[in-house]
Amino acid sequence: IQLWNAYFIFDSWWNTCGQRYRSFLLNEMEKDVKRLETIAERFSKIGSNPDPVPVDINNSIRSALSYMSTRISAKVKIYTHLTDGAVPVLMNDSLFAWVIENLTKNAVDAMEGQGEITFQVEERDKVVRIDVTDTGKGIAKSKFKTVFNPGYTTKKRGWGLGLSLVKRIIESYHGGKIFVKNSEVGKGTTFRIELRKYKAKILDNKK
Repeated sequence: IQLWNAYFIFDSWWNTCGQRYRSFLLNEMEKDVKRLETIAERFSKIGSNPDPVPVDINNSIRSALSYMSTRISAKVKIYTHLTDGAVPVLMNDSLFAWVIENLTKNAVDAMEGQGEITFQVEERDKVVRIDVTDTGKGIAKSKFKTVFNPGYTTKKRGWGLGLSLVKRIIESYHGGKIFVKNSEVGKGTTFRIELRKYKAKILDNKK
């Protein structure tokens, strides 16, 4: 009976939705199904050696944030400062996308669903830097390294594996670095990722 009641409520709600909104919901549901398949693919690669390919870091960040933008609070504003041209990095795109998504979720949690997140890409001679800055509660300096330890969490729920896996993906799979660049309690935090640039610049920014 309870299952039937739930179905009846959903069916009634669905019929009251406009066609455009229903199309939007179906499209988002399809994205979620594809994302679940991608997540399964990502974690099948944890513990293996996924083959990296040249990927434009700007496009990778854009794609991950496009997915996240409809799944976080409307009170969170995301800003991007990317490079004008393509910046190729040898990496596994699906694993890196998970890194961006996880850092975004952590920032949203730190800001308690309201604030600003800024992604800034800076191209250097041999590396590319990605700074992720939020306006959240900040991290004490004594915790700058601890936050990457397995089990570390400030949440009431969760296993505290997010940043630990982020660190493993960046450092073990991509040969890069991730660390807390700076943070001030009550004002916010900046995480910095550093990855080696791919030497052969064969990517088209329009890809």
